Amino acid sequence: MASKLDQLRTMTVVVADTGDLEAVRRLKPVDCTTNPTLILKAVEMPAYASLVDEAIAWGRKQSGTAEAVVGATCDRLAVTFGAELAGIVPGRVSTEVDADLSFDTAATLEKARALIAAYEARGIGRDRILIKIASTWEGIQAAKVLQGEGIDCNLTLLFSLAQAVACGDAKAFLISPFVGRILDWYVKAGQGPYTAETDPGVVSVRAIHAYYKTYGVETVVMGASFRNIGEIEALAGCDRLTIGPGLLDELAAAQGELPRRLDPQKPAVAAGPKLDVDEKAFRFMLNEDAMATEKLAEGIRGFVKDLRALRGLVARRLEDARAA
Repeated sequence: MASKLDQLRTMTVVVADTGDLEAVRRLKPVDCTTNPTLILKAVEMPAYASLVDEAIAWGRKQSGTAEAVVGATCDRLAVTFGAELAGIVPGRVSTEVDADLSFDTAATLEKARALIAAYEARGIGRDRILIKIASTWEGIQAAKVLQGEGIDCNLTLLFSLAQAVACGDAKAFLISPFVGRILDWYVKAGQGPYTAETDPGVVSVRAIHAYYKTYGVETVVMGASFRNIGEIEALAGCDRLTIGPGLLDELAAAQGELPRRLDPQKPAVAAGPKLDVDEKAFRFMLNEDAMATEKLAEGIRGFVKDLRALRGLVARRLEDARAA
């Protein structure tokens, strides 16, 4: 019998959640996603020293304030890793807008357009790239504009139906609801234990999937942030699933039948009516959901922390290069 990973590939687009090029080559996903945390881990790996060296050499030639040069060099690194990934996977690569821009629509637009231009300068068309943006109201509005310009977006750090509905209204190409982080919140709150069927992260993604299919929302649902393969199996048939290398290896080694749990042709019916989510409704609904509010804020803080660590690493490397 085929492994559970091979069975999953027949019903779901499998995406690798990593910046590790060798893992992507080995696991052969269709798409690949990255974020500041994953890029930080990758640049600290000796195997990718040449990519980092290239970005630092480029950065040394740039003019402007030290802060601007560091920021531009970090963007160069992200695009360099993204370009390498685009040469491996047949589908899309997600590259994230700086998390500290999560509440600034204009700055998010500027950064997203710059990233797309950098990819196009390397001969990689926008049809191969997804711009990854946090699912704040400001981020969603930026995505709405970008989608109108033909720049497809991946709305990340998504924890609630309110965020999902707003993303669908903005015609975002794809959303990334975070399964495992939702589970983390409920476990920390002393709730559970949960099975794969009752896992609150799984339940949330199933509800979003049902809503989208019931009301004809074309935005792709890509479950993310998994804690175990049980969560993945419970979402078999979801449009896409982005999975870390460790869990992909577990699925590749797992035997047994993997039944389809989500079917776009026979979707579950949405639990409620179609929602009208303007800014006031969005902010109120998000505020009413303690889990989503806390995990969104925590996620942005975490990505900003790693982004700052990456900037610090790049700043030190640029200083060392100047002193050499």
